[in-house]
Amino acid sequence: MPASPVPAVSCPSAGHSTVWLTHEEEQAWIAAASMIVLVPGALDAQLQRDAGLNLFEYLVLSWLSMAPGRALRMSELAEQANGSPSRLSNVARKLEARGWICRYPDAEDGRCMWAALTESGYALVVAAAPGHVAAVRKYVIDPLSQAQVRSLAGIGRRIRRRVTGRDSRSPQCA
Repeated sequence: MPASPVPAVSCPSAGHSTVWLTHEEEQAWIAAASMIVLVPGALDAQLQRDAGLNLFEYLVLSWLSMAPGRALRMSELAEQANGSPSRLSNVARKLEARGWICRYPDAEDGRCMWAALTESGYALVVAAAPGHVAAVRKYVIDPLSQAQVRSLAGIGRRIRRRVTGRDSRSPQCA
């Protein structure tokens, strides 16, 4: 990476100009990239060891456990668990085969599918939650002050809106 600050440079082969990161921006990006890579791996390892689940499977079960009636439309569940509809469908199939969720069509709109947490799925997520929360505290919450926790929440929401292009949930089906 060039020394910062560097003016925009023309990249003829790319057909655009690049505005390089300042030193401060570069340091922020390196820190964010480290979190993006390291935190999910640490949380995934804890869940695999303690509950036999990966992080995405846990997130799916957890969101269902917190939903009214322990059920959500698959499209909403994919959004909340930060996964694509196809990734969620594959994981839902696996969770359904293990008896932890069931899927069914929407009675009012046959294009939509719902996922519901079974009793055994609820028992699993309840058993896995304390270890997961302890790991989240260890790796994410405890190293920060309360002001930093609030800042992190706001930063995360802003970045999520930028990446997803949405300020609110859309009522689409998957």
